[in-house]
Amino acid sequence: MLIWALAATAAAVILIAVLFYLRRQIKNTRHQLEFMTENKTNMRLTSDMPEGEFNRLIDSINDMIDLSRKIQMNSTAAENNLKEAITNISHDIRTPLTSMDGYFQLLAQSDNMQDREHYISIIRGRIESLKDMLEELFTYTKLQNDSFELETDKIDFSKTVLDTLFSFYDEFKQRGLDPDVDIAEQQLYILGNTEAVRRTVQNLLKNALEHGGNSIGLSLKSEDNKAVFTCSNDVSDPNNIDMPQIFTRFYKADPARTHSSTGLGLAIAKGLTEKAGGQISAKLEGNIFSVTVSYATKNRDRKP
Repeated sequence: MLIWALAATAAAVILIAVLFYLRRQIKNTRHQLEFMTENKTNMRLTSDMPEGEFNRLIDSINDMIDLSRKIQMNSTAAENNLKEAITNISHDIRTPLTSMDGYFQLLAQSDNMQDREHYISIIRGRIESLKDMLEELFTYTKLQNDSFELETDKIDFSKTVLDTLFSFYDEFKQRGLDPDVDIAEQQLYILGNTEAVRRTVQNLLKNALEHGGNSIGLSLKSEDNKAVFTCSNDVSDPNNIDMPQIFTRFYKADPARTHSSTGLGLAIAKGLTEKAGGQISAKLEGNIFSVTVSYATKNRDRKP
């Protein structure tokens, strides 16, 4: 009987000690949580308890803390990106708007028909520039949506590229440029999206005209079962180009230049190409900058 009494007493003492130790640990954990709530810190909850359910509880809480920090970091990054986007968009749109305002004033004050037609022509050009910029912003926004998909079909890659190149004939002529063209004679078929390919080639050409110097190279060929289009141009200051940032939104090699550009052209080209299952890359060799777009070729359907 005495033995049972001693055993019960010992068990009670042990239980009280465990409860006391557990209470102290809970209090310590609460203090840690209060400190983490009131201060910016990367600390995690710690426990002096031996292995057991309480430690597994601490581990679970730490996992939730890590997830919360990750969500907060992503939220902060998204907020900073939004602020940057708004700043860039405001700056890009303000330039043509300010210019239009000035020409509208000149138009209102002028009685000379020739001058008025000149001002109207400039204003019309600024409006077209704004429309292009807003279209780029709209397209870029769509591409950022993970659920956005491009419908793909077997298309004539050669024809789409050539049609787009010919549409720039007047711009090449106005600039006094004679592009070095190397176009494969055979038809190249891909599984892609005609509008996406057209828009991508347009953006590459616009980028070359906008940032290039006196030469532009254009090539279209079949290579390793791929249809490959490359647009290259010389650049005046290769050291100004940050190659890892080439396809980053709003990136401009020379922010001081005042041309009407959102800096989204290559970012959109990358998004459209990858959404349609293609690949895009850029390289800088000496003072020659080039962007290459490629798609896996598909055999043309034979007629029965």
